[in-house]
Amino acid sequence: MIPVPDLIVFLVVLTSLNAFVFIVFATDKHAARKNFKRTSERKLIFLALFGPFGAYGAMKIFRHKTQKMKFYLIPLFGILHIALLIGSLVYYLD
Repeated sequence: MIPVPDLIVFLVVLTSLNAFVFIVFATDKHAARKNFKRTSERKLIFLALFGPFGAYGAMKIFRHKTQKMKFYLIPLFGILHIALLIGSLVYYLD
């Protein structure tokens, strides 16, 4: 078996988490339109902490939760992820 570098595994996990969060936000927007059971805001913010790019993308594409003040944290989560990614790259490349 070919060994997979840790960086590739990290990027696959990060991409998967963001895709999952995007789908959860999209599903919640669909539920809001159809008056179905919704995902709680607390759960959405918690998920956005792990997948901020998916959450932010879904917010912009579906215009979902863009007026709620607590969801302004999501871009800050994205900045945190970028800083962690840069730190990981620096550590990995050294």
